[in-house]
Amino acid sequence: MTANATRVLVLNSGSSSVKYQLLDMSDGARLAVGLVERIGEETSRLAHTPLATGGGKRERESRIADHEEALRAVADELAADGLGLDSPELAAIGHRVVHGGLKFTEPTVIDDEVLKEIQRLVPVAPLHNPANITGIKTARALRPDLPQVAVFDTAFHTTMPEHAARYAIDVATADAHRIRRYGFHGTSHAYVSRKTAELLGKAPEDVNVIVLHLGNGASASAVAGGRCVDTSMGLTPLEGLVMGTRSGDIDPAVVFHLKRVAGMDADEIDVLLNKKSGLIGLCGDNDMREIRRRIDEGDRQAALAFDIYIHRLKKYIGAYSAVLGRVDAVAFTAGVGENAAPVREAAVKGLEELGLAVDADLNAVRSDEARLISPEYARVAVAVVPTDEELEIANQTYALVSN
Repeated sequence: MTANATRVLVLNSGSSSVKYQLLDMSDGARLAVGLVERIGEETSRLAHTPLATGGGKRERESRIADHEEALRAVADELAADGLGLDSPELAAIGHRVVHGGLKFTEPTVIDDEVLKEIQRLVPVAPLHNPANITGIKTARALRPDLPQVAVFDTAFHTTMPEHAARYAIDVATADAHRIRRYGFHGTSHAYVSRKTAELLGKAPEDVNVIVLHLGNGASASAVAGGRCVDTSMGLTPLEGLVMGTRSGDIDPAVVFHLKRVAGMDADEIDVLLNKKSGLIGLCGDNDMREIRRRIDEGDRQAALAFDIYIHRLKKYIGAYSAVLGRVDAVAFTAGVGENAAPVREAAVKGLEELGLAVDADLNAVRSDEARLISPEYARVAVAVVPTDEELEIANQTYALVSN
């Protein structure tokens, strides 16, 4: 890697989309951001913003058949701004990979064997890893000479002790089929727990944090001294908190009941629990802003959905307080966690005996900055910490290739 190669392109390939950011790691500046969506549909959309040149957002709609065509379109947009993939300043491409199993505990330079292992994990991440693999293969074809790095959502959670990671099922069956709790959103949990320690003016190894990543997908983690010791998502991103369209924790026997009584097959139950449950299943909306608007208008179904959402949050805050023993901070992040003041207030309300409280005025402030929203007297800090998964992926990628 040459001395002036300080740029990292971060790619997040979904089943029908590609999110990307180009960052300069010499100062952390974002040079370009964009999104390609509806890949493979009749009309696809590419939105590109060249921040380095100060240009406005460029959008175009036309059919983009597959991920290879999408990444080539991204490369063309970057080249138009003098930021092309052939630039000698590009040090590496960092890929978000959802599932790394137990094998990948840190960022990893991608070679054929690494790609095969990611492929072998498809059965435990059927919705995510195939799209990640497509993005990796296409990027390698475009720049075969450039280091490609996988940053795994599950990596941060591999520090969980066995008593937290194991399900109480037959060990031989579990091991044969890789059934255990892996956790997700790890890149966000790593970033937010570290930033929370900075906010408190302490080193990460001196701080115990409960991180609440609340978006359409939602997860909680207990982080002791910078290491994850428990997290709410499990074998898949379905377990844990109530989410936008996912049920979260549920009696496993519900699956058998639906099969026997409702005649539903495995695929139908999968769709029900992953896409038709959570907030949208409870009240027909998965946008917290709309749910709060409905509550203000007296909608009882929306109010019940909100109460169920908050009840589950409180249970995890209490459980992870017990797991950690000492809690220094609770940090809210992601779309709902960063923007929904009523969620933060309700989640902490009644937990004064755990040292938690929220200052109403501080909580009402909207800001893009990490900040404390708890009163000075509170024993446990309550923080709002905007997550930055792309920056975390870029940092991990650059650190790996620089060394």
